[in-house]
Amino acid sequence: MRKEFIEETTEEIVEEEPKIEVTILPKKVQSIADLPGIGPATIQKLEQAGYSDLLSLAVATPSELVGVTEMSEATAKKVVAIARANIEVTFESGDDLLKRRERAIKISTGSKEFDKLLGGGVETSAITEAYGQYGSGKSQMAHVLSVRCQLPLEKGGAGGGAVFIDTEGTFRPERITQIAKGLELDPAIVLKNIRVARAFNSDHQMLLAEKIEDLIKKHGLPVKVVVIDSLTAHFRAEFLGRGTLADRQQKINKHMRALARLADKYNIAVFVTNQVMARPDVFFGDPTEAIGGHIVAHNSTYRLYLRRGKKGSRVAKMVDSPNLPESEAVFMVEEQGIKDA
Repeated sequence: MRKEFIEETTEEIVEEEPKIEVTILPKKVQSIADLPGIGPATIQKLEQAGYSDLLSLAVATPSELVGVTEMSEATAKKVVAIARANIEVTFESGDDLLKRRERAIKISTGSKEFDKLLGGGVETSAITEAYGQYGSGKSQMAHVLSVRCQLPLEKGGAGGGAVFIDTEGTFRPERITQIAKGLELDPAIVLKNIRVARAFNSDHQMLLAEKIEDLIKKHGLPVKVVVIDSLTAHFRAEFLGRGTLADRQQKINKHMRALARLADKYNIAVFVTNQVMARPDVFFGDPTEAIGGHIVAHNSTYRLYLRRGKKGSRVAKMVDSPNLPESEAVFMVEEQGIKDA
């Protein structure tokens, strides 16, 4: 009887506390360090892979982030979604773009006719591809650009250094010395301003290209030319048969996208050489075709076809350009570099 009275009394005096709803406003994400649920180790992996800001994450695919950081696909989707929600996408007018284009530098090849073909020289913030048979002058042009980019702007240079990714063992410091002496430059200083790396497979080649940004940021190297000689050699050797064609093209596409981003971000001229093949179905005309198909063609800003001419000359043909007409230029490869024929 007493127990029942106590229980009833307790029920009468206990009142429910009023519920207070607390709204937590989400913190605006301004950098990758602010991403929720991402630890320092993952952030470091993202930065090492080139995802240093929200824009780079916003335009990435979840599968790319999974491959780089080993995070789950659900987390990767969340990261991409947060990055896209917090970036401000802006459009610029045509005149603003024209002003930004004015910062592009034209690096002279040493040949007036060749420069005219290129609209003034090899352009920064762009990818220039040169393909042709062996002995057509591709590697010679790569060496010349590595030296001439170190000239001041008023002399047709870019006032910066070069990075040379060598995939076929074609880089020769002796050739750099010859070209430097022809331009009355100190060969020792010129060689010091060229960073060379030998790529032993396609993955190594892609990694070296990604590490160029570290050279610029951490070591303060004023890179103005990036040379890859040649672009497709390792991909061509490693991916054999039609069954691997899709994987090969996907890797080349990713590689060239990274190069294009590097060129645009740091105003760098990317010069890549490319191998060729002879099409067996072409009975009339030149059967020579560049390796890499449409992927390389679409990712290259300017495409040059180099071939041998008469009396030791070389012929460069502008195959594709967003603003230049199709035309040809004849030049000579000499000890001092590239000259007019």
